[in-house]
Amino acid sequence: MDIQSVKQRFGIIGNNDLLNHALEVAVRVATTDLSVLVTGESGVGKEFFPQIIHAYSARKHNKYIAVNCGAIPEGTIDSELFGHEKGSFTGATEARKGYFEEANGGTIFLDEVAELPLSTQVRLLRVLQTGEYIRVGSSKSQKTNVRVVAATNKNLQNAVNEGRFREDLYYRLNTVPITVPALRERKEDIYLLFRKFASDIAAQYRMSVISLTDEARMLLEEYSWPGNIRQLKNVAEQISAIEETRQIAPAILERYLPQVQTSPIHIPGNQQNADMGGTERELLYKVLFDMRADIHELKRMLSDVMEQSRKAEIAGYLPTPNVYTPTVAPQPPKDEPVDAESEDVTDGMQNGELTKEQVQREQIIRALRKHNGKRKDAARDLFISERTLYRKIKELGIDEY
Repeated sequence: MDIQSVKQRFGIIGNNDLLNHALEVAVRVATTDLSVLVTGESGVGKEFFPQIIHAYSARKHNKYIAVNCGAIPEGTIDSELFGHEKGSFTGATEARKGYFEEANGGTIFLDEVAELPLSTQVRLLRVLQTGEYIRVGSSKSQKTNVRVVAATNKNLQNAVNEGRFREDLYYRLNTVPITVPALRERKEDIYLLFRKFASDIAAQYRMSVISLTDEARMLLEEYSWPGNIRQLKNVAEQISAIEETRQIAPAILERYLPQVQTSPIHIPGNQQNADMGGTERELLYKVLFDMRADIHELKRMLSDVMEQSRKAEIAGYLPTPNVYTPTVAPQPPKDEPVDAESEDVTDGMQNGELTKEQVQREQIIRALRKHNGKRKDAARDLFISERTLYRKIKELGIDEY
């Protein structure tokens, strides 16, 4: 199997030897039914590997189900995985199939497997050993034929030593280990990924693509990227949305790298900004980003109208039009790195017209609507974990989702 064709099929960018080795192992093990444990830091792209394993296996025409073990409450995870019988607990008004029953003949991806409670680990071990499981509230054993691929960013061996993870389950899951390298171990791929993210954002929002000077590129490649690919994509999107210039120098790039400056954007008059967490900043960037795109679209439409009027005037069909020119808002001081087109938003926040909670709530609702209520996809768009999204939905009282 040509690794390059695998990369093209799944949109994987990079030529690093460690990445290529991980992909080769995934393709080779795909033809077997062995359990696979994918390890690596958060944000390195572990979710691609179970998809590759399933796509190149004999199970590829059957179901593939991805389960985020860290996003399911401990009290309901057994029911989600193995199903339950009617009346087995409060609210169980009817019998329900679990993921292991739904995916019979296919593949289950257990993301954040280290978060599984010990009681659930016992049930999972039985499935891996015998292919049998029991629904919650039932005494009848049922059979399933499922390929299990697990992933974690935790050190499971340490979890075993500390008694938080069963040793026998660890060895069952770790039949074939795949380690996904961190971005700092793939220096030759960093610029390629940044350029791809910048191009995608520019195409999506109809703006010119940002580029880096040679010095900025060196800074980009030497940075440690603790958030890995997810952080790199976030930085590319922030710069594209906020910066007016399209040629990015090191001084601009430094503002978006946490070790140099923790908050790359300052909102005048908002004293809470200094304490704003990463989640809140990311939601604010998304709001500014969407508004910037809307402004660019309005400018384009106005330009088209004026051009049509000019042509008609030249042709002698229309008199000179009186085109309304909107008043240009005052520019921010030179020492404030705020996008000129987002000034109305920040002014509104200073005057109490738009609170931080309202900004977060609006952006979360927009992401949920975009993905028809699918929280996992919405969380990915918002650059937050699914667990954080659940918490924010509850805190902000978003009842419709």
